Amino acid sequence: MRQMVMSETLWSALLRYRETGTLPAARLRAEAGWQLYAPLVAHGAERVAVAQVGQSLDGRVATPAGDARDISGADGIGHLHRMRAMCDAVIVGVGTVIADDPSLSVRAVPGRSPVRVVVDCNATMPAGAQMLRDDGTPVLLIRAADAPASHARGTDEIRLPRGPAGLCPAAILSALAARGLTSVLVEGGARTIARFLEARLLQHLHVAVAPLIIGSGPTGLSLAPVERLAQAHRPEISTYDLGSDMLFDCRLAEATPAAAATRRTRSDEHRPEA
Repeated sequence: MRQMVMSETLWSALLRYRETGTLPAARLRAEAGWQLYAPLVAHGAERVAVAQVGQSLDGRVATPAGDARDISGADGIGHLHRMRAMCDAVIVGVGTVIADDPSLSVRAVPGRSPVRVVVDCNATMPAGAQMLRDDGTPVLLIRAADAPASHARGTDEIRLPRGPAGLCPAAILSALAARGLTSVLVEGGARTIARFLEARLLQHLHVAVAPLIIGSGPTGLSLAPVERLAQAHRPEISTYDLGSDMLFDCRLAEATPAAAATRRTRSDEHRPEA
């Protein structure tokens, strides 16, 4: 297990790497924070898709009544906001918007907020959602081609064909990449994350565990059932002590576009060091 210590120097180096691709000195690339966050960045034609779940010790992400705001501690929230700052776009399902009304900003850290992307298949996005009146960061709605006409103030939309299970996760990522949004964080809810995971489109799944037991309530993932443990996902993991929370960085080897920054930061030594 590695202790996560994020200095201003390292965070500035990560932000510069995100914007310019410039690698910092080797001593910074050896730090836990670099190993954790640099793989979230995409440059050029590369694509990176990662997901984040913040949960209790017993795997809950909210109480049965829907209270989810204080599950992650301060360090878990800081981690989530750093993930957002490293990515071009953050995806949530419209159910998460309705239930939690998130802003999806990077309030807890310096950096640029990602484009907010809402998978809103049937055009049910609430007109009063917090993200629509937050800080001016673009909001992009992904809707079925046959969904009712609706255009929420301050948003743009992408129309995609409706399939038997709704909108295709691969088509969503391709549509975002066509707009230059190639590094994507899938943040919720449970079924939205599961659809990207089951489609083998994620390179990393971050599971942040907070030291509390809720006892009942919704879980952070909702995957199709398996009959045998041999069918379960068994990713390679690295663990990080964030402080208030414990983080499992699950590397999903089956994901197909797996080139991104971990491999690049080990081989791109021709780029200038800061």
